Amino acid sequence: MIDHRPYAALGGHDLGWLQARLHVSIDGMGRPEHGAIGPLRAWNDDSFAPHTGFGMHGHRDVEIVTYVRQGAVTHVDSLGNRSTIGAGDVQAMHAGSGIRHSERNDGDVPLLLYQIWLRPRTAGGAPSWQTRRFPRADRTGLLTVLASGDARDEGALPIDADARLLGAFLRAGNVVEHRLPPGRGAYLVTTAGRVTVNGVTLAARDGAGVVDDAVITIVALEDTELVLAELLQV
Repeated sequence: MIDHRPYAALGGHDLGWLQARLHVSIDGMGRPEHGAIGPLRAWNDDSFAPHTGFGMHGHRDVEIVTYVRQGAVTHVDSLGNRSTIGAGDVQAMHAGSGIRHSERNDGDVPLLLYQIWLRPRTAGGAPSWQTRRFPRADRTGLLTVLASGDARDEGALPIDADARLLGAFLRAGNVVEHRLPPGRGAYLVTTAGRVTVNGVTLAARDGAGVVDDAVITIVALEDTELVLAELLQV
């Protein structure tokens, strides 16, 4: 079953400097019918105006994965980490017992990113943060694991969640087939262009929940990037 969530139908908010669309409703924001899938708590499509951002603020007991689509985000946290993460980079933050961080767009172009929140397997523990670049050439025409709660996924950023995050850059005409393990669902979002997912057409920045389908067949109608979260169904 495909739960198509068109970009134009997503809930969201406009803070002037921040434009946010919510693929998953959270804390009374977003559309109530766009509920979570398994451990997926939030999937925000965010646009930061140049020279703006969030100041220091805290999180706990959440896994936060950030996928940068355009521009660069400057991350600073209470562990002493500071990094500027550009398009093609992914960061994963394990909030654990508590971490404070800031996220800013210090550049001259809008910052576009997907921020994905996942429910952790265990509460508390020492917080941590990591980042990694995933060159487009390494994920062209195939899904590459970016972050994973499965230690067997070598090279992926580790997260403490019953989930895996994969990404691909697809050329028009590419066909990718992804088999879900038993008991798993998925949520996927395009960045640009159009694809079909098990026969359902998704436009740019649309989302699709996949439940009770063992195989996901993705056909690229145009060039696009794709981010897919593989999720334990509960």
